[in-house]
Amino acid sequence: MSAEPTRAPPILSVRDLTRDFGPFRAVDSVSLDFRAGAITGLIGPNGAGKTTLFNMIAGELPPSAGRVFLHGEDVTGLRPEALFRKGLARTFQIPRPFRRMSVLENVMLVPHGQIGESVLGALFRRGAMAREEARLREKAMDILAFMTLDALADHPAGKISGGQAKLLELARALMGDPSVILLDEPAAGVNPALTRILVERIEALNRRGTSFVIIEHDMDFVMRHCDPVIALAMGRKVFEGTGEEARANPVLLDAYLGSVA
Repeated sequence: MSAEPTRAPPILSVRDLTRDFGPFRAVDSVSLDFRAGAITGLIGPNGAGKTTLFNMIAGELPPSAGRVFLHGEDVTGLRPEALFRKGLARTFQIPRPFRRMSVLENVMLVPHGQIGESVLGALFRRGAMAREEARLREKAMDILAFMTLDALADHPAGKISGGQAKLLELARALMGDPSVILLDEPAAGVNPALTRILVERIEALNRRGTSFVIIEHDMDFVMRHCDPVIALAMGRKVFEGTGEEARANPVLLDAYLGSVA
């Protein structure tokens, strides 16, 4: 009798994760495993707790209870910059670029602890600082080219379109060489041409081994590109399965999918 194949450990897990805002419980004892190498879709109506869950995982918001594990390590309570160094990046539903800086500068400033950030480094390590800046510039330009933003490198980030700002958000995340990226509604407000570029880049990164967890209200996007699909409602997990299983689930059909089925 052959042994069953060993399942790879999850790249990211939450256990009994809970968040209260006064008497209101936004996330209620959620436990999830996110599979390495997957593009996981996270769906649910407004107020279901999706973004609150993201904020706790990404270190933006401390949980009221529960734990977060990254690569098997308990990272609960770590700040976003510490999680970024450990390989967890996230983007926001509304992009947050430094509007007066150029697109290139927005990407270059992402890595923490650059030599030029300290007065002593700027004064006494000018050669090392120049070499570091050249290396970061080359890496940032490679990423911008991958994201089809290299022609806009010198443009102020506040002057690009909303869809291009979504691509810039992902470019900034890639400066940390993340193993897991949390994307909050990447397709929202993006025209079809830029959505197609965004999807192509997500899938290319996924083929290279990057794992994604994506909050998205566009159910066509979720069903085409995400597996598994997880649904939250009223702060609890109510479904986990494939896109096809989601299409056939009567609760999701009524509450989330509507005419997509």
